[in-house]
Amino acid sequence: MMELLLRLLVTQVILLALSSSFVSCYDPHPLQDFCVAANKTNEVFVNGKICKDPKSVTANDFSYSGLNIARNTTNFLGSNVTTVDVNKFPGLNTLGVSLARLDFAQGGQNPPHIHPRASEIVMVTKGKLLVGFVSSNQDSNRLFSKVLKRGDVFVFPIGLIHFQMNVGRTRAVAFAGFGSQNPGTIRIADAVFGSNPSIPREVLAKAFQLDVKLVRFLRIVFGPPLW
Repeated sequence: MMELLLRLLVTQVILLALSSSFVSCYDPHPLQDFCVAANKTNEVFVNGKICKDPKSVTANDFSYSGLNIARNTTNFLGSNVTTVDVNKFPGLNTLGVSLARLDFAQGGQNPPHIHPRASEIVMVTKGKLLVGFVSSNQDSNRLFSKVLKRGDVFVFPIGLIHFQMNVGRTRAVAFAGFGSQNPGTIRIADAVFGSNPSIPREVLAKAFQLDVKLVRFLRIVFGPPLW
């Protein structure tokens, strides 16, 4: 009986260890107090950035300024996203966080996109935003959407298509936090119709049930300049 209980205990410990190995952050936990990214170009590639010599690190490495400044939204989307990730803020290296400022003109939007490496939490500080995300095929692609006002918060799960749109009568501003030092962004339309090299017209036409001529037009709209 004692031997059976011992075997069950060992089995539970093994299962717990295995489950713990799968439940982890997408960014590795730091193995030291900090690891400021070094601006060096060489043949060494790592998952993230190489570390700056700790002895040369200063308080400036952990500070970033300018997110109080309104951005220019005079573009076809009527929005501007100012990302502050490890590529702009070296002190974020290995810490698993980053943020962004989102500026919207009236009617502007941050079109459907995904962040392949992070969940996102957004807080509105000015105006009114319609936000939402779409669940996976396994969940029947349900839309979860809500209108946010100043002080409201909404979270977008990692890897799911989501968007934000200004539905107010004034400019709108929001700030977003990400669970990765480098969350990445993939705009759906840009990726599908503007890839380089292009996805075959026949594939897109059948996938989206579109005429091949319309696919060609969408490539011109979302693809790289032809000159």
